[in-house]
Amino acid sequence: MRKQPANFIKCLAVWGIFMLVGAISNRDPAFAESNPFSVSGYGIINYSHFDWELDPGRRAAIDVERFVIAPKYRINDTILLESELEFEHGGTGSTMEFDKFEEFGEFETEIEKGGEVIVEKLAAVFSFQPSLNFRVGHIIVPVGLVAKRHRPQHYFTTTRPEAEAHIIPTIWHETGVEIFGSFGSLNYQAQIVNGLDSTGFSSRHWIVRGHQLRFETANAEAPAFVGRLDYAFHENATVGVSGYYGDTAANRPKPDVDFDAHVGIVSLHGFYEVNAVKIRGLFLWGTLENADQLSKVNRTLSNNLNVKRTPIGSSALAWYIEAGYDILSFFRQPNNSAKNSDKALDVFARYDFYDTMASVEGIIFDNPRWERSTWTFGINYHVHPKMVFKSHYSLRRLATKDKNRENTFSLGLGFQY
Repeated sequence: MRKQPANFIKCLAVWGIFMLVGAISNRDPAFAESNPFSVSGYGIINYSHFDWELDPGRRAAIDVERFVIAPKYRINDTILLESELEFEHGGTGSTMEFDKFEEFGEFETEIEKGGEVIVEKLAAVFSFQPSLNFRVGHIIVPVGLVAKRHRPQHYFTTTRPEAEAHIIPTIWHETGVEIFGSFGSLNYQAQIVNGLDSTGFSSRHWIVRGHQLRFETANAEAPAFVGRLDYAFHENATVGVSGYYGDTAANRPKPDVDFDAHVGIVSLHGFYEVNAVKIRGLFLWGTLENADQLSKVNRTLSNNLNVKRTPIGSSALAWYIEAGYDILSFFRQPNNSAKNSDKALDVFARYDFYDTMASVEGIIFDNPRWERSTWTFGINYHVHPKMVFKSHYSLRRLATKDKNRENTFSLGLGFQY
């Protein structure tokens, strides 16, 4: 058994050292300029109350969703060491989940979720010129909008956009190499990383749980290829495209399949945040090769593997758009003080649509429960650019004919430093 408390204490000690160095550097401006250490991060705490027809007994919940520490160390003008340590759900250890929809009423022990410490980034960056740089190590996979904009100030709702979070891992991080750079307003990234494990795929979350977090090491029999292009037509406005392609059969814990299971994903995304207006959106489409054969093999997996073993869609579709307006802008004067300009009150609306079984193969049943659409309305009060209080009410509807309503009220606190 892993010594989780000891690991937790070590992580706290590392965090304390970095925070102490950061505090010293902030106190002395001269030292800050010469100090090779820097620390940033963010945190999120949420409360949710549920009104779900299919699960009327669902309990209200409070979640210390995540606390992230991102220390960096600059070796010289060319080499930077960067890291990102995430505490999820308040600590370390395993949790027990009751999943009546995908586990036939069984209790499921969640090893990869709930109460854990994750190294999301641990890499060396080699900077040569704006158009050509390298990163090697454990890195963020830049697919979708959340991959680049995942702090609480980057989205309106208390949790990250559900359409994206139910299709691909967020935040998606793998080990590999990356080349990146910019040509004026055009930024690019290209990566080779370890691939997904298809034993974790499911009806409800498609490939999300194929992210290899369940074992001490990740299988790297089949690499994946990732690319991204972003064009910034304004300092606070960008449009882009990203993609992913890799085989998920070779990275299974056992060599139990004799066919390929390539996953292909393409995402179109963008945001516009100018003055009082904020608009963000994403379209994502993904395909899975031999999904029917994969579903058949996954049904026979051992209970000890702790996976869903449900049918998998051969394709998945997701898109969302959200828009907000800072109503405090109506009361600002051109010569407004910096104190008041720090505050914002965004009123927003968002529409999500996502279907993790957009298409199926063979005899697999296209379950309408996994086609979901959600209208969300709410308010974000930014008491400071680095702190926001959030509230929203979401109305999710399933494609089923009966008991298809899932409404949620949520409050949240987000901050960054």
